[in-house]
Amino acid sequence: MKIAILSESPADETAFRVLTAALLPHPPEFVAPGFRARGWPHVAQLLPAVIRHLHFNTTTTTLVIVVDSDDSVVHVASHNAPGYFHPHCRMCQLRTLFRQTTKHFPPAHGRRLLRAVGIAVPAVEAWYLCGRDDSVSEANWVSGQQHGQLPYTRAELKQRVYGTDRPSLQHETQCALHEVARHRQNPQRLLNDFPSFAALATDLRADAQSTH
Repeated sequence: MKIAILSESPADETAFRVLTAALLPHPPEFVAPGFRARGWPHVAQLLPAVIRHLHFNTTTTTLVIVVDSDDSVVHVASHNAPGYFHPHCRMCQLRTLFRQTTKHFPPAHGRRLLRAVGIAVPAVEAWYLCGRDDSVSEANWVSGQQHGQLPYTRAELKQRVYGTDRPSLQHETQCALHEVARHRQNPQRLLNDFPSFAALATDLRADAQSTH
């Protein structure tokens, strides 16, 4: 399985390589370097070009896309109904954009490019803190959104992971790797507490079966 990663920072890409490998039965091969977007609007702008490049010019089998949800609508099971699309859900938007971009692509290099999408709720630092800070979970965030009282801010999550809300790239990468080391050994807590991560795992495992 040959994987490319589209993320929002080099530190995230490094951590996602570890998390991705932890979800698969066999070690994947990663396309290096990965692709990075400067925040959410740039993801949607960049994605079609990344998809076309990987499909026609490489032998990559799966594109892993991981971005923060920020304050957007969180993807829930009802969004998976056939034909359903929530215009403010980033998972729905990315899946639809991928499908529309690849819809008329002919097979290339003997395969079709697959995708795996993860939306970190509300930011990847929440995934990093899972199992270390019991107040951080997707359910807590969604409940806070519904009641108009968020349990924490994204800046607070950064502070808890990095000790600062403006870490250097080296420090950010070191802290991210330190946190995901727990999940590499056993990702079950992360799968249970963050359906957004479980959705990524479901995509990846389905892609792995398709490529074998």
